[in-house]
Amino acid sequence: MFAVVVVYLGLISAFLGAVSVIKPLSFLGIHSRQRALLVVAIGLTASIIGCLLPAKEIRVAPLRTRLDEFVPAYQFHEYHSTRIAAGKAQVYHAIKSVTPDEIFLFRTLIWIRRFGRPGPESILNPTKDRPLLDIATKTTFLLLAEEPEKEIVVGTLVGAPRGWRPQTGKRPTPEDFKALHDPGFALAAMNFRIEETGPNECMVTTETRVYATDDAARRRFAAYWRVIYPGSALIRRMWLRAIKKRASSS
Repeated sequence: MFAVVVVYLGLISAFLGAVSVIKPLSFLGIHSRQRALLVVAIGLTASIIGCLLPAKEIRVAPLRTRLDEFVPAYQFHEYHSTRIAAGKAQVYHAIKSVTPDEIFLFRTLIWIRRFGRPGPESILNPTKDRPLLDIATKTTFLLLAEEPEKEIVVGTLVGAPRGWRPQTGKRPTPEDFKALHDPGFALAAMNFRIEETGPNECMVTTETRVYATDDAARRRFAAYWRVIYPGSALIRRMWLRAIKKRASSS
């Protein structure tokens, strides 16, 4: 999180400096275009440093969840939770049924993330009125584990060595995902987990973990993660809110 803050403070500073090149923002202490250019340079430098800061590896022990089973070590992650006044069956059905258009700002954020480019159906370019998890597992994500009314885990490849291509005609399996430790790869997994906390009440959590198999892959992914993290975190929170709304109204 510290690295993300450094990146965005740098980007904000660079933006304010760029505006001040056109018209100095004296109320910020930027009284000349020369100073504005200095602010741009400092901001960009800070952002680059933030992207290059090392990412500590975290190992989970003992293994308690299905997500732990597939990603017991990781360098990047995010975690969100919400409490829902509904039974486990209702909540699980909501997790499986939420569509992209039920998630506030989802289409706007993924449009920005893919730079407005068109493409085939995927979680970044979903069709309307189809459950988002269904779209994910039918396209770029792999269903790693599913325990009804308890936990569902999906995974995907988010980084690969230059020139690498997947085997044609062979869809990877959960065991393939678990066994991939070759240099140059970055693997991401996300879960939704339900814990009953009282009569007709559940705690729903979602966690995303990314494991880079070597230092080069870790550095490449760090820059990407630290730029997209705020948008990713907002999507996860809005996704949980959509689950809560659907489960509570069913």
